Amino acid sequence: MQTTYKTRSGPDRQSQGMSTRFDTKIAVLLREDLEPWQRLNVTAFLVSGLGTRLPELVGAPYEDADDVPYLPMFRQPVLVFQGTKEVLKAAHARALSRALPRAVFTSDLFATGHDEANRAAVRAVGTADLDLVGLALHGPRNAVDKVLKGARMHP
Repeated sequence: MQTTYKTRSGPDRQSQGMSTRFDTKIAVLLREDLEPWQRLNVTAFLVSGLGTRLPELVGAPYEDADDVPYLPMFRQPVLVFQGTKEVLKAAHARALSRALPRAVFTSDLFATGHDEANRAAVRAVGTADLDLVGLALHGPRNAVDKVLKGARMHP
């Protein structure tokens, strides 16, 4: 983590503390033609893969003032982007060439009903022919930015 800190301003500020600027980035890239429910579903599935592969991304468990425990979450923000089918395909190729940790979601997964069927659907298609609708990745900020070239922030 870098030692650069930024103080957020504005009336909606959650706390008086400082926010940390991370030297890595967690990003999700969604195909722009997805329905709203699909965008949410794909994002949730994709980021679940990153936490299992990269446990250092996950912080400590939470607890409220009444000592009720909650599950831990990522230690840094997840940025969500969107782009065309072509942008997604190019980003996937760049992520592979940089060997960045990644998760994929293909259009075939909308028709499956369980985890084993999901893995079989991806396994049945060659890398170049995957009909990608989502990609999640983690890596150094500059590498992730290069992978996401042509994508734009999700509205």
